[in-house]
Amino acid sequence: MITIIFATNNQHKVDEIRAVTAGKFNIITMKEAGINIDIPEPHDNVTDNAIEKAKTLHRLTSENVFSEDTGLEVDALNGEPGVKSARYAGEDKNFQANIDKLLENLASHTNKKARFRTVICLIWNNNMHLFEGVCEGQITTEQYGQKGFGYDPVFIPDGSNKTFAQMSMEEKNVFSHRRKATDQLIGFLLQQA
Repeated sequence: MITIIFATNNQHKVDEIRAVTAGKFNIITMKEAGINIDIPEPHDNVTDNAIEKAKTLHRLTSENVFSEDTGLEVDALNGEPGVKSARYAGEDKNFQANIDKLLENLASHTNKKARFRTVICLIWNNNMHLFEGVCEGQITTEQYGQKGFGYDPVFIPDGSNKTFAQMSMEEKNVFSHRRKATDQLIGFLLQQA
């Protein structure tokens, strides 16, 4: 089985990717690969941050690697929080503080349209490939559900009446931006295997 290092230590993201790739590839985290660093995300868009993370990990390991960066883009807030989604309310990456700030900033707006955008950067046999997944939806005015992570309790994807946090992993994967990008990644890898 092909092993690929995922440039993250976010267990929620690892679980989502492993749920989709189960049995096809051995996805390991940076920690499992013996790499204990926090790769900077200095860019102002998710594509460049994904590339930065993959290139950094590839330089350190010379292995096949992939990275992912995701942002929540809210139309009424001019695309905020965007690349700052995890650190919207501060550097400590507090999900609840991020949600509170988002709902406060959006309270005076009637337009609640938003989208999650995920970009995956794969470095495979020293060549770089990009895959993107987008999920359109709406931000709620209150939090609903206990599952998921990040902004899941306040995001309802188009075509559903539940937030991501009210869905099982299987339900979420029907809509998921990360799933859409991962499906493209897997499709590419299956052609190489």
